[in-house]
Amino acid sequence: MSPQLPFFVYGTLRPGEVNHDLFLRGRTRSEEPGRLSGCVLYDGPGYPWAVEERDGLVFGDLVTALPERYEELLAALDRLEDYAPGDPRNLYERVEREVTRESDGRPVRAWVYIAAAPVAARLRTHGRPIDSGDWLVRR
Repeated sequence: MSPQLPFFVYGTLRPGEVNHDLFLRGRTRSEEPGRLSGCVLYDGPGYPWAVEERDGLVFGDLVTALPERYEELLAALDRLEDYAPGDPRNLYERVEREVTRESDGRPVRAWVYIAAAPVAARLRTHGRPIDSGDWLVRR
């Protein structure tokens, strides 16, 4: 069983975006702004990719699941991201990272879906970074 960490979401799962209500409504205890250092955001076909790069910064939301809905939410998000532990075909990897809460600057350990190594390499070479690091203000 995975530790019950919050999730850091930075794209279509953020409030007001297409997957927020589909996946998070009724399953969360709290959602609050946060930021992830060490990643750069790249524009994808309708969704973003977080790619590990030392000097990057990504803005998003720290989502804490209701304890009784945690395993259900974890499974739903893994399906959404096409993630299976240890599968070399993963496009995203679910990793544990430190995220900073905007409200008080406190670091929190959270699950983050980042681009898997082959995808990250392709994005670094041919992708379009979102300079603001914020999917909601990309346009």
